[in-house]
Amino acid sequence: MPQTDIPAAAPGTASAAPSHEKLNTRAAGVVALAVLGSRILGLVRDQVFSMLFGGGEVMDAFIMAFRIPNLLRDLFAEGALSTAFITVFTKTTAVQGDRAAWELANKVATAATVIVSFLTILGIVCAPWIVSVLAPGFDPAKAALTITLTRIMYPFILLVSLAALVMGMLNARNVFGIPAAASSFFNLGSIIAGVGIGWLLDPHFGRRATIGLAFGTLIGGAMQLLVQLPSLRRLGYRFRPDFHWRDKGVKAILRLMGPSVIAASSTQVNVLVNSVFASRLGNGPVTWLQFSFRLMQMPLGIFGVALGTVSLPLLARMAAGGNITGFRTELARGMRLAFLMTLPASIGLILLAEPIMSVLFQHGRFSAYDAYESAAALRFYAIGLCGYAALKVLVNAFYAIDRRKTPMVVSFAAVALNLLLNWIFTVRLGWGHQGLAFSTACIATTNFLVLYTLMHRHLGRLESRAMLTLLRRLSVACAVLAGICWAGNHYLLADWAVERFWPKAASLAAVIVAGAGAFFFCANALRIREMQDIVQAVRRRLHRA
Repeated sequence: MPQTDIPAAAPGTASAAPSHEKLNTRAAGVVALAVLGSRILGLVRDQVFSMLFGGGEVMDAFIMAFRIPNLLRDLFAEGALSTAFITVFTKTTAVQGDRAAWELANKVATAATVIVSFLTILGIVCAPWIVSVLAPGFDPAKAALTITLTRIMYPFILLVSLAALVMGMLNARNVFGIPAAASSFFNLGSIIAGVGIGWLLDPHFGRRATIGLAFGTLIGGAMQLLVQLPSLRRLGYRFRPDFHWRDKGVKAILRLMGPSVIAASSTQVNVLVNSVFASRLGNGPVTWLQFSFRLMQMPLGIFGVALGTVSLPLLARMAAGGNITGFRTELARGMRLAFLMTLPASIGLILLAEPIMSVLFQHGRFSAYDAYESAAALRFYAIGLCGYAALKVLVNAFYAIDRRKTPMVVSFAAVALNLLLNWIFTVRLGWGHQGLAFSTACIATTNFLVLYTLMHRHLGRLESRAMLTLLRRLSVACAVLAGICWAGNHYLLADWAVERFWPKAASLAAVIVAGAGAFFFCANALRIREMQDIVQAVRRRLHRA
C-alpha cells in the first residue's frame, strides 16, 4: 500500500470536506476572467513602455531594476507566503474556527510588515552591490540608472507582500474575484501614474522619464493592496498588531515557507539567472526576454494561475479531512484541465510568434528587429507552457499534504540544471537569448515530470490512464489547430513583415479565431470530458444570466 501523509480529521473538530466536493470550475472561471483582465493590462503596460522607450539600453535598465524587487515578491509574497498562509489558514479555520484564523492572520500580517520593511531598507542600501551581481554585463551608465530605479522601487516589496497576504485570506474564504482583479489596479496605476510622472520629468521620454515609471510602480502596488481591503473587512477581519509570533500557526507557516521560498519560485529564480546571462549579450536581450515571457504568461496566468488559486484551498481541506480519494481525483482533474487549456495556446504561440509580436509591440521606438528577436524567444518559452500550468496545481498538492521538502529538492536541482543549460546554449552553442528561453522551457517541463512521478508514487495512482486518454485526443485537435495556423502563416500572413498594422492585425485575428474554433469543434467531437465540463459550466452560467 502506498504511504500517505494526509491526516485524518481530529475528533470534535470541524467536519471534513465533503467527499463530493469538487474543483470549483465556476470560481476558476471568475479567477480566469479577472486574471485575463490583469494580463491584458500588463500587456498594455509593456506595449506603452516599449513604444515610449524602445527595446534597448533604457528599457533594459528599468526591467532589471523592477525584476530585483519583483523576485523577492515572488519568493516571499505571492509565492512562499501566500501558499503557506492559505494552507495553514484554511486548516486553522476548519479545525479551530474563524476567531483563531483571524488571530493567526494578525500575527502573520504584523510579522510580514516588520520583516519585509527590514528587507526593503537593506535592499535600498545594498542596491549597487545587488545590481553588480545580477547585471554584471551592464556598462557604468546603464548600471547607475538601474541602481537609481532599484532604490525607488524597492518599497514595492512591502506593498505587494501585504496585498498577497490579503489575497490569501480572501481565497481561503472562497473569495476569488477581487483578489484576482487586484493586479489589474497595479497595472492601471503603474501605466497612468508612471507615464504621467515620466512626462512631467521629461516630455521626450528619455532616461530621466524612467524615474516616473519607477514611482508609478509604487503607486500601482499601493492600489493593488487597497482595493482588496473592503472585501476583507466585510468578512469580519479587523487588523490589530500582534507581536506574539511564538504561535504554532506562525511556526507552521514558517516551516512551509522555508522550502517553498525555493520550490514555488524556481521559475522566477531561473528567469533572474537568465537575466544575468542576458546582461552580457549587449543592449536588448533583457527586454526581448521580458516581453516574450510576459506574452507566454498570458495563457499561463489565465488558466494555470486560476486553477492553482482555486485548487489550493480545496486540496488543503481534503488533506485536513483525510479525503485521499477526493484529493487524488481533483488533483488529476486540475492537471488535465491545465493541459487542455494551455496546449493549444502553446501551439499557437509557437507557429504565430512573429506576427503576434509585430502586431503587439512593433510601435514607436520598438523596431521590427526588436519584434523579430522577441518572437524568437517566445517560440522557445511556449514549449514549456504546459509544464508551467500543471506545476501551478501540482506544487500546491505537495504543500497541502505537507510534503514541502519534495518540491524544494526538485527546485534545487532545477536551478543547477538551468545554470548548466544556460552555459551550454549561450556559451557553447552560441544561441544567445533564444538559448536562455529554451533552457527555461526545458526546466519547467522537467520539473513537472519529476514531481508528477513522485506524486504518483506517493499516492499509488494518479488517474494516469485518464491523462493519457486526454493527451491522445488532444493531439488530434491540436494537429488540426497547427494545420490552420500553418496555412494562415503561409497565405493570410505571408506578407506580414511589410503589411500595415490594421490589415496585419485583421489577418492575425482571423487565423486565431479559425484555429480556436476548429480546436473547440474537434475537442467536442472527440468527446473530451473536460471540455464538455467547461461547456456545461458556461451554459449554466449563461442560463442563470
